[in-house]
Amino acid sequence: MELTGVDSRLLDTRRAFDSVAAEYDGPRGNNALIQRMRQQMWRTLTDLFPRGARLLDLGCGPGLDAVYLAANGYEVVATDWSPRMVEVARSRAAAAGLHIRAEGLGIHELARLEGERFDGIYSNLGPMNCAPDLTAVARACAALLEPGGHLVVSVMGRICPWEFVYYALRGRWARARIRSARGIVPVNLNRHTVWTAYHTPREFFRAFAGEFELTTYRALGLFLPPPYLIRVYERRPRLCALLGWLDDRLGGLPLVRDGGDHFLAVLTRRPRRVASDQPGSPRSPSRERLPVS
Repeated sequence: MELTGVDSRLLDTRRAFDSVAAEYDGPRGNNALIQRMRQQMWRTLTDLFPRGARLLDLGCGPGLDAVYLAANGYEVVATDWSPRMVEVARSRAAAAGLHIRAEGLGIHELARLEGERFDGIYSNLGPMNCAPDLTAVARACAALLEPGGHLVVSVMGRICPWEFVYYALRGRWARARIRSARGIVPVNLNRHTVWTAYHTPREFFRAFAGEFELTTYRALGLFLPPPYLIRVYERRPRLCALLGWLDDRLGGLPLVRDGGDHFLAVLTRRPRRVASDQPGSPRSPSRERLPVS
């Protein structure tokens, strides 16, 4: 059967991540800038969900998030489009003596989980950027969540000043402008292609607005450089400590939070047949309006 354009791009992306699965925990696993963003996700999840909550991990990669959460008392179902990443995640869980259900499942295939229910869904460090239809993902996530359940995502943003300046100074204008491209674009990974769509917070939330309310969001890696510039971070520890402080203190402010290497957002499933929010519901954070910038 001939593949459609979308199918062939998904297969390209799968091959790319399969090709790096065995060593994904190496430079990336030890990258302090990635770990900084990962820990922000962990804090958000553990503050939001009580121990024992059932969570679905979309794009689990080598299973670092799933293992951390399982070790802290959560029930985790981990999924990834890359079969080799799933194998690494299973091995990591087994080595830690933890029970994690890990499945080869792409974000575009969530209908395969029909009938299951989760207290929360999360996706860390960009898997949502590879989903071909975010509106379909929003509907699928809403169908899997318990009433009032939360979706927590860290998404690669469209506005990353560090990246633009870094590549512009080297005369690589096409690479400097790649995040500004509309639609899906090819990004190199280990001589393979990852088909990626970058989003502003507003663009991302628009796709989810029919099913979810925005609870909160913040920038990740606005003042600090992106992870591939880890050498800058390591060579300028005092400067980067200050930049990290600015990220922590200012990354949640209006306008400022619309930039950065990633943004971290919490969305809450809209009630099915409720005229207004029920006051006093447990773990029901206040909502924000969609950003206007």
